[in-house]
Amino acid sequence: MKKKNRKILMLVLCVLFVTGARAQTKIYSWNNLPVITEPTFKKDTFNVLKYGAIADGTTINTQAINKAILDCSKKGGGVVLIPGGYWLTGPIKLQNNVNLHLQKNALLQFSKNFDDYKIVEGIYEGKPSARNESPIMGTNLINIAVTGEGVIDGNGDAWRMVRMSDLTESEWKAKIATGGILSDDKKRWYPSEKNKRGHDNNISFWLDAGTKLEDFEPVKDFLRPNLIVLNSCKNVLLEGVTFQNSPAWNVHPIMCENLTLRNLFIKNPDYAHNGDGADIESCKNVLIEDSVFDVGDDAICIKSGKDEAGRKRGKPTENVIIRNNTVYKGHGGFVVGSEMSGGARNIFVYDCTFMGTDKGIRFKTTRGRGGVVENIYIKNINMFDIVQEAIFFDMYYWVKSPKANEKVEIPPVTEATPVFKDVFIENIACNGANKGIFVRGIPEMPVNNIHIKNLSLNTDIGVEIKDAKGIYITDVNLITKNNEKELVYIETSQDIVFNNLKTNQKSGTLFNINGANSAGITIKNSNIPKNFTKAAFNNGASAKALVVN
Repeated sequence: MKKKNRKILMLVLCVLFVTGARAQTKIYSWNNLPVITEPTFKKDTFNVLKYGAIADGTTINTQAINKAILDCSKKGGGVVLIPGGYWLTGPIKLQNNVNLHLQKNALLQFSKNFDDYKIVEGIYEGKPSARNESPIMGTNLINIAVTGEGVIDGNGDAWRMVRMSDLTESEWKAKIATGGILSDDKKRWYPSEKNKRGHDNNISFWLDAGTKLEDFEPVKDFLRPNLIVLNSCKNVLLEGVTFQNSPAWNVHPIMCENLTLRNLFIKNPDYAHNGDGADIESCKNVLIEDSVFDVGDDAICIKSGKDEAGRKRGKPTENVIIRNNTVYKGHGGFVVGSEMSGGARNIFVYDCTFMGTDKGIRFKTTRGRGGVVENIYIKNINMFDIVQEAIFFDMYYWVKSPKANEKVEIPPVTEATPVFKDVFIENIACNGANKGIFVRGIPEMPVNNIHIKNLSLNTDIGVEIKDAKGIYITDVNLITKNNEKELVYIETSQDIVFNNLKTNQKSGTLFNINGANSAGITIKNSNIPKNFTKAAFNNGASAKALVVN
C-alpha cells in the first residue's frame, strides 16, 4: 500500500513539475501575442508652478521639478504637471507612482551647462561605464510615466562633436559662432576642450577594474548622456510627447518589465553620432506603437548587453510587440544588435513603414558577442528609398569580413559564438534599395532557418547569401536594375530554397553558386525566361548543388 501511495505521489509531483514548466515557457504567435501591463496613477495633481518653477526659458527649474516629483511620490503618487511654457532644467529623477505630464505647448529643455550633470556609473553598449547623468532617469521604480503633448529637448547640439561635412556652409558658420574648439585641420567642431581631449585620445567609457569615476573628469564633456534612461523599472509608460535633440541615444530602457512606448515622436539630426531612437535593452514585455522616428542612428533597436558582461547578465529582450510605426532617417528601421549577448526572442514587428533609412530590417552581430536571436516575426512592412539593403543579416559587424571565397580559419563554437535563427518575414514591399536581401553568417555558425515570403523588391541588386543554412524564400518578385550581375549570389551555403521566384530581367544569370560545400540550392515553381543561364558554378561549386523543379 505504501509503495502504491509513493508511486501516486511521484506521479502527482511529475505532473505539477511539467505543468509549471509549461506555464513558465509561453509559446507566442501571431494569434497569441505577449500581454503588456500598463501603469495606473492616482488623479492627484502636483503643478510645478506651486513649487516655484518659472517658465521663462532662462530660470533653472531643477530643484522645483524634482521637489514636485518627490512630493507626489511620497503622498502616494499621481500626476506632476508641466504646464504650457518654456521650462529650463537640469537632470530630473523620476519616482515611484509618478506620471510626469507635459501639457500642450510645454517645452522642457535641459541645460547645456555640463556642470549641471554629475559623472555617474551607467551602461554604454551593454557594459558598466562612466557617463554624465541622463536628463531624465529612474532606477528600480514601479508605475512611472512620461506623458502629454509637450516637447522634451536634450540640448544635444551643445554636447555633440560635428564635422564640417555634415553641415551646410551657413550652419557651419553658425556652429563656430557658438564657441567651442576646432580640430587642427579646422574640419571638426568640439563643444569644449574636455570633449576634444576625449575624442582625440579615443577614451573608453567603460569602468574597468580599478577605474574610478573621478578618473574621467579630464574628459567629462566627452561622456555624452542618453536623454532618458530607465533601469530595472516595472510598469512604464512613455506616451504622446516628443523626445528630441539627445546628446546620445534618445530613449534607453534597460532591464525593464512591462514597457509601453506609444504615440511618440523621437527625433535627432541625421548627423547625430549615436543618435539612436529607442534602444530596448534586456527588457521583458514591451509594446512600441503608433510612433514616428527620425534619427541619426538606429531607430527601433533591440539589445541585451555586450560580450561577456551581457552573457553574464543573461537577460534577453523578449516578448515584444512593435506595430504601426513610421521611420524616416536612421541607420536601420527595425534593428537587432549588435549588443545582443543576452539574446532576443519572441519579437513581433508589423504594419510599419521605413522611408530613407540606411537599411530596412537589420540584424547585426559579430564573433565574441554570443547570445541567441530567435523567434522573430515580421510582416506588413513598407520601405521606400532605402540606401543600402532592405533585409540584412550580418555576423561581421564592425570587423573586417573575408573577401569573396577567401579561405579562412574556422574557430570552434563557444558561448561567445552568436546565433541568428528562426526568423519569419512576410509581406514586404520595397521600392528603392541598393540590395534586396543580404545574409552573411560565419562558417562555424551559419544564419539558420530564415523564412521570407511574399516579397516585392525593386532594387539595384537582388540577393546575396553567404554562410547560411535553411533560407526559404517564397513568392518573391525581384525587380532589379543590373542585368549584368547574377540575380542571386550564393557562397558556402546549404538548403537555400526559392519557391515561385519572379524577375523583370529577360536574360542573364540566375544563380552564381560558389564553394565546394554549397548544396541543396533549389528553385521550384518558377517561370524563368529561356534566355537565362540557370547557374554559374565557381570556386569548387558543383552542378549537383543546384536542384531545379
